[in-house]
Amino acid sequence: MKFISAFSLVVLASLSVHAQSTSWKITQPTWTESHERQFGEFVASIGMAVEKRNCGKVDDCLRSSANPYYKSDPAGLKYFADCADLPYYLRSYFAWKNGLPMSVISEVKAKPAPSADTNPTNDVRYSSAGNYVTKRYDVLPRVTNGKVVFQNALNILNNTIPDYTFSASYRMPGTNDESLSSDFYPAAISREAIRPGTVIYDPNGHVAIVYRVADDGRIFYIDAHPDNSLTRGMFTPKFVRSKPGQGAGFKNFRPLKMVNAKKDAAGNYYGGQLIASSNSEIPLYGTTQFYGSQPDPNGSWSKGKFVISGQNVNFYDYVRMKLMKGEVHIDPLSDMAQLTDDICVSLKDRVDAVEAARRNGIDKKPHPARLPENIYGTSGEWEDYSSPSRDARLKVAFQDLLSTTKSNIERYNQRDPAIKYNGGNLANDLLVVYAERAKACTFSYTTSAGRTVMMNLEAGRQRLWDMSFDPYHCIELRWGARVEGELASCQDDANKRAWYAAEKWLRYQSERKYDARMDYSLSELKGPLPSAGVASPEDIDIVGYLKSMR
Repeated sequence: MKFISAFSLVVLASLSVHAQSTSWKITQPTWTESHERQFGEFVASIGMAVEKRNCGKVDDCLRSSANPYYKSDPAGLKYFADCADLPYYLRSYFAWKNGLPMSVISEVKAKPAPSADTNPTNDVRYSSAGNYVTKRYDVLPRVTNGKVVFQNALNILNNTIPDYTFSASYRMPGTNDESLSSDFYPAAISREAIRPGTVIYDPNGHVAIVYRVADDGRIFYIDAHPDNSLTRGMFTPKFVRSKPGQGAGFKNFRPLKMVNAKKDAAGNYYGGQLIASSNSEIPLYGTTQFYGSQPDPNGSWSKGKFVISGQNVNFYDYVRMKLMKGEVHIDPLSDMAQLTDDICVSLKDRVDAVEAARRNGIDKKPHPARLPENIYGTSGEWEDYSSPSRDARLKVAFQDLLSTTKSNIERYNQRDPAIKYNGGNLANDLLVVYAERAKACTFSYTTSAGRTVMMNLEAGRQRLWDMSFDPYHCIELRWGARVEGELASCQDDANKRAWYAAEKWLRYQSERKYDARMDYSLSELKGPLPSAGVASPEDIDIVGYLKSMR
């Protein structure tokens, strides 16, 4: 807690200036490295509160002791953010409280899709070639009729941020220094660059913000959802790599400085312009995450290599090893425990997400005649209460658990010096760790009849491909119930049951495809369709694999 105490001293100094004020006054015209550290400490405090489950919504966390600024907040401030808003919201809130300038992208347009793209989309959230900035919104006091007019922080946080920021704001690499450049720069792969406050962008339409980097190199994040809930997770292949133009991966806010400004009698800056730091001015800028530590000579991003101590590794292992403190190593038993615990967190968070649909009566409504145009990115009830993206990340997490385990066993058998294990039977010891963690990970859901059904992680794994993402299904089907006694309380009619059966092809798909048509009727959804559904699910049988290797 030592860093919190030091952070609090800075907070108290800022509150003496801004207590109960709705005006955004700029007293510090330049974002410095000290401000970046303080912003990271602020994010870390919120993140640790979520990790400890002291709070689980944006408003609860920002109204709690995890937010050292809360007591100075004026009435009328809405604490609301979805996944894309969250980094901007936290950054803007911190900037306001510390008298710093802020600027946000207010409009983007899609870059032309390459000719090889056979299914281009006009949706800037999922543009094939990424986006470019066409407009910005700067928080700058101006002189009107001879008087300095400060912008209203409540209006910016309550309206401007949610109106202007969405996942398309992140869909650009930040590798150029155009006059209207990205709000972010790509971070180098180092502990100095990837830290609390760093943003992680998944080009499948999700955004998170780092709150902790462990000594073993594991990265932990918080993310927000449409219901204002906050969840936490660990960086894994749930966040996919993609072509550099889409800007996937780690990025930090560009530091800003106010130039040609004047001071009023109270020491507040006004006028002038905001200038964002160029890439050449940022020591923590880097493109390794796009092209590899050994880029492909022909420029292919997908063929770049990630090399640690002379060994080729995948991107996710490279990031972890580069962020490790001390000797570079991998402990397979620790990997098993951490990956299983991360899945446990996701399953418990899913309980709240599915319960929200039941609590709001979505499962009692008739099923629509067609699915949304794309089940992963839409609006309305489906966006608020369905779970295809959340469930896809969960499926990828189970797949990663199995593939990481296989890789660690193979590397151990090949005497890879990076693998640290001193036992006598790695597969058996891994099975013991999994069984212990899976059994300890317990959660429950409430059936349509009000009965509590207890589950654990292994039960979740066995049901994974049967769990419905469709908010119009009964909660029993949302949790993949297969036993007739458990299913007895499900009140879904024959039409809904038919939809459940037809959607299995989509449930079997763990890859999120945002450019595919999915607005099929029940009669059309008879099997896997182009980019919509697969014939069978991926293997996630970690128990069967480890038993076969003992």
